[in-house]
Amino acid sequence: MFRGRYEHAIDSKGRISIPSKFRETLNKKYDDRLVITNFDGCLVAFPYEEWNVLVEQKIGGFSIMRKEMSSFLRYFYSSAIDCIIDKHGRLLIPQTLRDYANLQKDVVLVGEGRFIEIFAKERWLEVVQQVEGGFDQVRETLANLGI
Repeated sequence: MFRGRYEHAIDSKGRISIPSKFRETLNKKYDDRLVITNFDGCLVAFPYEEWNVLVEQKIGGFSIMRKEMSSFLRYFYSSAIDCIIDKHGRLLIPQTLRDYANLQKDVVLVGEGRFIEIFAKERWLEVVQQVEGGFDQVRETLANLGI
């Protein structure tokens, strides 16, 4: 599983270093292939095997007859790009995806269990602020669930 938060810089060619902990997970459980797509103001990088599970078992079963689902699937799939981690542990982020997520210099890689999110540092700070502002509601929801 991918866990933790790591800050890195994106180089002039659009490459980021994958944190060593994430590379360990990839080497043990997956391979060097990732599928990257845009979602919710950041990029989401799925190991190839996890992408296939998501597409085949989860998203692939959605009905395209519903307009909102058809629009979402078009958006999600059209941005998905296969990427390979190079022998130096770097990932080349295509320009279109860098533009979408506004990745210019400082980036934050966040482990989300079966996938990795890649944020522009400024966007990550906004997300953290929003989450911290909603802790009271989360606490109440967890209490209602008996947690």
